[in-house]
Amino acid sequence: MNPAANEASTIPADIEAMSYEQARDELVSVVSRLETGGASLEESLALWERGEQLATRCESWLEGARRRLDAARESAAGE
Repeated sequence: MNPAANEASTIPADIEAMSYEQARDELVSVVSRLETGGASLEESLALWERGEQLATRCESWLEGARRRLDAARESAAGE
């Protein structure tokens, strides 16, 4: 894991409360803003950190979905 991801490990409450779709959409917006440039260094760093937090939230949602699918497959295989 990269150092920035470690700093982003504390997820703010507003991001923690987001659905996967909300977090993904905001992450797309953050990436777009970073790609277009024009932000100051401080703004860019803040956007980067928020993007890391949003990406972590999306990964968390996807991991939960993987676990649920695996459990459903195991249950179906056991029947």
